[in-house]
Amino acid sequence: MKKAFTLIELVVAILILSILMLFLYKSYSDLNRANKTYEKAVLQLNKKELLKKTLYLDLLMAYKKSMLIDNIDQHFDFVSFMTKHSLHRRVNPYVTYIVRDDILYRLESLKQIVSRDINRDIAFDVDKIKSITKFKLFGTRDIKKELYLLDLRLSEDERILLKVKVLN
Repeated sequence: MKKAFTLIELVVAILILSILMLFLYKSYSDLNRANKTYEKAVLQLNKKELLKKTLYLDLLMAYKKSMLIDNIDQHFDFVSFMTKHSLHRRVNPYVTYIVRDDILYRLESLKQIVSRDINRDIAFDVDKIKSITKFKLFGTRDIKKELYLLDLRLSEDERILLKVKVLN
């Protein structure tokens, strides 16, 4: 008698193998879907942390005497100041935060922008930050402390509150 597999044994083995491959493919597909979901969440967190870092460093390294805050309305402020922090490799640039159509923009220039009506003679780089519902900067009455509170609402459930003491 020969020692070999019968046709039925081969079919059963292939059937078991195909069932195992089906379960492996299903779990691999679920793993890829979960990875995409987590990747989106991590990217959103990274963007929010980068925004916080930029705002914090801009205010932390601002020059005390250069701060200009204009209350446009109850939800938005126009803010302009000189800082040591630059995203575009400028030395001691003026940074301006302005809101247009509920979108926060960061302008970086060598001259200070003093009003919402931007002079065309000033060269600046524009960074579109994010769509927001509130951007308010509150300063202390004590000029010596130079302490600021930034209230930024990205949406109804996302809020950034930063308390910053100016170093310069």
